[in-house]
Amino acid sequence: MEIKGAPLKDCYVLKPDVIKDERGYFYEKFNEKQFEETTGLNGHFVQDNISKSSYGVLRGLHLQKGEHAQAKLVSCLEGKVFDVAVDLRPESQTFGQWFGIELTPENKLQLYVPRGFGHGFSVLSETAVFSYKCDNFYNKASEGSVLWNDQDLNIDWRLPAGDIILSDKDKTAPAFSLKNF
Repeated sequence: MEIKGAPLKDCYVLKPDVIKDERGYFYEKFNEKQFEETTGLNGHFVQDNISKSSYGVLRGLHLQKGEHAQAKLVSCLEGKVFDVAVDLRPESQTFGQWFGIELTPENKLQLYVPRGFGHGFSVLSETAVFSYKCDNFYNKASEGSVLWNDQDLNIDWRLPAGDIILSDKDKTAPAFSLKNF
């Protein structure tokens, strides 16, 4: 598996080595030991989540705060998504910057989103099945969010504005400049 740093501090793109033959293919999706040795970060996950969404759905930007903060290893199992991570750690040299990457079952890429980051994705295909591995358990009281179309962040979600479908929570999330991270 190739583990490459993304443009944001502590954010990584994982690309598996795929072994193909006439029967199909095999690859190691994650290796905790290799991840920790390569990145120096905790690679232990305690919760797996799956979501299915239709074209135009935009989920984000979400995070867990405080002692319940979560790092996530995300991938797309079906369809195509544009996945976005935003560094919301005020002490970080990449604070307020975002990184986006297309995730599909064909490219088999995964994105490691560290604790203290906002995360979201937009669905570019008819439907998409999305996987999240989390290193901490979900805690509703620790939920946080940032407005998906915040002007300071200026994220290109790769969807026409008229096609975007949001939850009520995502429509009313606070602006990046108003957050206390």
